[in-house]
Amino acid sequence: MQRLCEHLPKIARYAVSATTAKTWTIECSVRQKSALSTSAIIRPSAQRILPNRLIANGLVGRNWKAQLAERAFSCYSMVSQSTDFPASSTISIESTAKRSKIMTSRSVGLWMVGSAALVFGIVVIGGLTRLTESGLSITEWKPVTGMIPPITQSEWEEEFEKYKKSPEYKLLNSQMTVDEFKFIFFMEWSHRLWGRMIGLTFVIPGAYFILRGRTSPRVTRRIFGIACLIGFQGFIGWWMVKSGLSDHFLEDGVEGKHNDNHPRVSQYRLATHLGLAFMVYLAMLWTGLEVLRENKWAKNPPGALQTFSQLSNPTLKRYKLFATGLLALVFTTAMSGAFVAGLDAGLIYNEFPYMGETIIPPTKEIFSTFYSRAKDDADLIWRNMLENPVTVQLEHRILATTSFFSILAFHFFYSVPLYKSGLLPRTVFRASHGVIGFAFLQVTLGITTLLYLVPIPLAAAHQMGSLALLTEVLVLCGRLRVPRASVVEILKRSNKAAAAPSLSSTTAKTTKVLEP
Repeated sequence: MQRLCEHLPKIARYAVSATTAKTWTIECSVRQKSALSTSAIIRPSAQRILPNRLIANGLVGRNWKAQLAERAFSCYSMVSQSTDFPASSTISIESTAKRSKIMTSRSVGLWMVGSAALVFGIVVIGGLTRLTESGLSITEWKPVTGMIPPITQSEWEEEFEKYKKSPEYKLLNSQMTVDEFKFIFFMEWSHRLWGRMIGLTFVIPGAYFILRGRTSPRVTRRIFGIACLIGFQGFIGWWMVKSGLSDHFLEDGVEGKHNDNHPRVSQYRLATHLGLAFMVYLAMLWTGLEVLRENKWAKNPPGALQTFSQLSNPTLKRYKLFATGLLALVFTTAMSGAFVAGLDAGLIYNEFPYMGETIIPPTKEIFSTFYSRAKDDADLIWRNMLENPVTVQLEHRILATTSFFSILAFHFFYSVPLYKSGLLPRTVFRASHGVIGFAFLQVTLGITTLLYLVPIPLAAAHQMGSLALLTEVLVLCGRLRVPRASVVEILKRSNKAAAAPSLSSTTAKTTKVLEP
């Protein structure tokens, strides 16, 4: 009993320093004649003081949480395996999986999902900015001072004069008034302001969570990577806008060859900008959902381990590969939609499923020499695939149709049979159901947008639908994933500790509150 009492304060101090939760409880029960049991509950105030004292005394380094968690488990093993106590002696560390440094705080997961929602919103605003042809209204890039719009009439006149120098004004909007300019200016300004807000609401809370030790090293690296992508996205956005301000729109082209004299951003840069936004969104959502799942598993280790056992079945290997393929296919389809938008390809062949009199347009339209710039037409194929509106729309139709029928086949030929045989968890099957629903919605929106000549509300809804479908496929892939080995090991330890038999219903409990 003396050795147990010696180790209990150590375990308590190590454990409280290894957790970010409000309390940490360690219960030690030993069946003896006196039926003595000791329980130590550490209050939150101790968490802010103990780590600094331990570091100052040289007992731990700056990565004190990982060190203390490891020492806590060492003490646990040493006491529980001691020969001085009966075999029935136990020590249970409650919520081990939830409190370990390997796990990230649930608040971080909620913040990540909220940040992803902000990115979803800026994708929608960006689509509206493009549809209203407002993206070229601000001809300068001022990351800091650009947050404040023109206020006085003279400031508006000055900003309007800058816009008058752009090719878009000279070729398309030469009759525009200042009041009309204000509308397109505020559309683009709102888009840029939303982007700045995403940067601030990600970097500042992210730094706070990292400094407070609420993130694991794995999540810390992801936060840093996503923050870099957000900063790079700002540069890509201006790079895209700059392509629409070029004076080449005012130049005469080569006779018989394609010359785009309609001022607009490059479809290549538009696809890059949209693709990077999708990547930031997916990275935030994947990380947030992963953190939330791990915290949910920590509350119910037996149920989590049972789910992992199901997901580890070799029968699901092909199913997982198919799901990953669907994610890549839906993403590719969305990126082809960026080329459709950039070339205004939705304004031609406004019928479905035909394109003219046939399902596939004539070959001369698909591979037209008009879009080739090389003298020997060596670039005929790839330029038509990326710059010919007819070909780009055909590609988008093919990819969308392939995605839709692949989703149907995935659900009815894979998900349903596996679920009925008991091999597929219910959560995964529900996610597959959701993918089907969003796929039908997206196809309906796409066809309707085409038939009605791309009205702004339908076109914006179609872009939202693409991201919603991609989100549901990502959720499906996330639910199919078995967590890393370190998380599984922690859950096994927690489950083993929770399953330890109770020693005695008559055991007396003494509670000691450790204050710094």
